[in-house]
Amino acid sequence: MTHPARGESYYDLFEDWDLVVSSVLEQYGIRIYSAEFKGMKWLEFSALISGIGPDTALGRIVAIRAETDKEVIKNFSDDQRRIWREWRNKSAKQKSKEEIQDYLEMFKTAFVRMAGDGGG
Repeated sequence: MTHPARGESYYDLFEDWDLVVSSVLEQYGIRIYSAEFKGMKWLEFSALISGIGPDTALGRIVAIRAETDKEVIKNFSDDQRRIWREWRNKSAKQKSKEEIQDYLEMFKTAFVRMAGDGGG
């Protein structure tokens, strides 16, 4: 889910949460709002997300966002071009490494709370 040479990520856990939920179910058969998931450790969840394949909802979006070949982009549909452009615009406003770390820590805290709230 990242560009191997640059370490860039092409998904946002908050904004793409529905795609994450759908893709984890689609690829691994794990329902995020289930008891099985509530027992999962953060590192395991991170590894699952890293392994999401290209044939999932998130994988397809990531493939569009990560595209750099101008010929491929030229042949994108209007929706694909919109997805690609929106991600590029968002990436242009990239946060500092410290802001990103704070952001990930905030998500981890929310994840731990969600896993412990019993709402499934």
